[in-house]
Amino acid sequence: MFHFDSGMAYLSETGFQITTVGIPLLLAVTLHEVAHGAVADRLGDHTARYLGRLTLNPFPHVDPFGTILLPLMLYFSHTGLMFGYAKPVPINPLNMANPRRDMAIVAMAGPLSNLLQALVYMSLLHSFLGIVMTTSWFQSGEAGETVARLVITLFRMGILVNVVLFVFNLIPLPPLDGGRVLTGFLPAGGAAFMNRIEPWGMWILFGLILLDPYLGVLSRLVWPEMDSLTNLLMVWATKPGVS
Repeated sequence: MFHFDSGMAYLSETGFQITTVGIPLLLAVTLHEVAHGAVADRLGDHTARYLGRLTLNPFPHVDPFGTILLPLMLYFSHTGLMFGYAKPVPINPLNMANPRRDMAIVAMAGPLSNLLQALVYMSLLHSFLGIVMTTSWFQSGEAGETVARLVITLFRMGILVNVVLFVFNLIPLPPLDGGRVLTGFLPAGGAAFMNRIEPWGMWILFGLILLDPYLGVLSRLVWPEMDSLTNLLMVWATKPGVS
């Protein structure tokens, strides 16, 4: 039998979780794409600027599936995996002085933006924990405890989401950023091979994810790196005296 109070509590908790994941994820994928466009703009390709994509307004960057549906599907599937992406910023390498090298630099800008965001969230979490520990309001009533829980969870999820995007995008498989970085530094033959497999890259990636319980490629090479970096940043954030 459905009880109204328990139902409202479930909806409230679900809303809390979606909010604390959704806000950092939306900001993470927006800044990821803006970083690509801004670096491309500095290297001579102004396509993103002309199309209005060098903006922190998330709406021009939202991809209906990658930014909304995919994260929701992953959340309600209870797989423990949280991932999403924004609409790719349009880039024309022919406008750059050294297209292969410059495209590698542009590609690297996205993951680096996520690493920087993770470090910012780490610093914010560390500072806020210090405030919570020294301010009685956060410990003396339901309102203070609720605000503290919301902010702490938001910052923790900001670290986690950005670490996932940083590490995942460095997988050396096009069209992921890691694949494009690798393509920029391979000999001509290797770069041509990477360009040939790029249309199939996402299918290969989905296959690796689905078959990971049997092949263990991601379990051995990717997930441990995510866990190690996340744990390191969490330890730094919660360690007294670290700033």
